[in-house]
Amino acid sequence: MSTLPRTQTRPVPGADERSAPRPRGPAFRPVVDLDSGAVVAVEVVANVPAGLGRPDGRGGGPALVAEWLASLVRAGDGVESQLPLVLPLPSVALADGTGLAGLVESALRRAGRRPRDVTLMLTPDLVELPRATVLTAVAGLRSLGFRCGFGTAMARPDLVVEATPFLIRLDPVLVSGIDGDQRNGGIVDGLARIGRSSGVYAMATGVDRGEEIVRLRECGVRLGCGAFFAGPGWRPGERVNPVPEPAATALDDSDAGPRVTEFMVPPLDFDSESTGEHVMEAFTQDTALNSVVLIDHRERPTGVIDRTRFLLSVTGRYGHALHAKRPALRLAESPRTVPAWMSAISALRVAGQDRERVYDDLIVTNPYGQCVGVVHVSDLIQSLARQ
Repeated sequence: MSTLPRTQTRPVPGADERSAPRPRGPAFRPVVDLDSGAVVAVEVVANVPAGLGRPDGRGGGPALVAEWLASLVRAGDGVESQLPLVLPLPSVALADGTGLAGLVESALRRAGRRPRDVTLMLTPDLVELPRATVLTAVAGLRSLGFRCGFGTAMARPDLVVEATPFLIRLDPVLVSGIDGDQRNGGIVDGLARIGRSSGVYAMATGVDRGEEIVRLRECGVRLGCGAFFAGPGWRPGERVNPVPEPAATALDDSDAGPRVTEFMVPPLDFDSESTGEHVMEAFTQDTALNSVVLIDHRERPTGVIDRTRFLLSVTGRYGHALHAKRPALRLAESPRTVPAWMSAISALRVAGQDRERVYDDLIVTNPYGQCVGVVHVSDLIQSLARQ
């Protein structure tokens, strides 16, 4: 039997973007790539039980929070897809330093979810917590593989830069009518710039109209959710409304044609701490492998190892002794990334910008900046030459 408190509930600020009544139990909301219109994550919208997560002196607070989060995951059994989840986390629970991160990890794993698949969206009351508490808690959650989001744009910019959450939520009051409000447009543009400079992704909420999507794109926001995409009864796997096409004047004629994702192959990736011996084994087992991608804890590419240059370094005199037991990142080069929405011809232009690495593989990234695939430049050239 559940031990969750059966008390009155209060809505998560920012979760109920309109006053329409919501059915009991959690609802699901698509998080959409504003460029491609693809659903990249599912946000679980639920009311936080009153008092949940408040330190009670017995260590029960974090345990109840973990159980509640697991119940949200289990509530989606039968309708939830394998897309990443965004779950609400009461910020007040961060104030109880009694193993919140470990309890949440254990509970969600039992519910069938790995930490890397979950973003914990801290409720807006995080702005009331001491700075050190937020930084310590976010670091603890991240160390176990969770991604964290700030559920409000009102957090101090210096806290955002130092804590580097995965997401920051742009409140509906900033998004609504942004296409005609220069003041809110300036705020959103500034927040998006701060985020891009530190690897934080802005997510617009309360998106109602196509015009707002166009303006959000101009501000550099690439993720959004709201009534424009789907109604309150939406379930994972169902369709969402298509996003507006980019204005014809914004595209060059040469950008027409297939997207780079049509030429994408699955990447072989290792974490950034992998040794040269691990990479050597991968190249030995697959003679057709062109490159290995090194990724950080957020699955963002930190380096790429080209087969030919790596083997020249390792198989040379003393090469094995110098590199086998040391981090492979020492032999990696900066990844050349292209977004998944880019056209193949534009990707080919990116490849040609570095004459010394023209034929090196391109790394395809999603709106989160995560590695989703690899493109061989030779495949692009051969395909486009036939057109």
